[in-house]
Amino acid sequence: MPTPPHLLELFRTAYGAVYQCNRYNCYYVEFAGGISPFKVKDFLTLKQHVDAINVEEMAKDPSRALDVHILMPYRSERCFVLTLTDVLHFQELLQGAKAMLALNSILYECLYAPVVY
Repeated sequence: MPTPPHLLELFRTAYGAVYQCNRYNCYYVEFAGGISPFKVKDFLTLKQHVDAINVEEMAKDPSRALDVHILMPYRSERCFVLTLTDVLHFQELLQGAKAMLALNSILYECLYAPVVY
């Protein structure tokens, strides 16, 4: 997907990407063939929900009931139907994006911190 000029790529894997939009103060999550906008709070809530998925339980349980996990994020038109591998890829994508946000915050604090003598 060609990136519009107002979107900054935060993190990319082979399975998706997360973009930051400063114009609308939101993040765009590209995953599983679609792209969805999330406000900052909703993005962090999405990450919490994805991290809360019990991957170990999905892998151990032989029943078909846990073969997929359906995730319907707040204030989003998109519904994610995730298999075990999708959950792992989505967790990796969101964790990497969160790490890049933390790194950007640390760099900003270091560069623009007031000098104390």
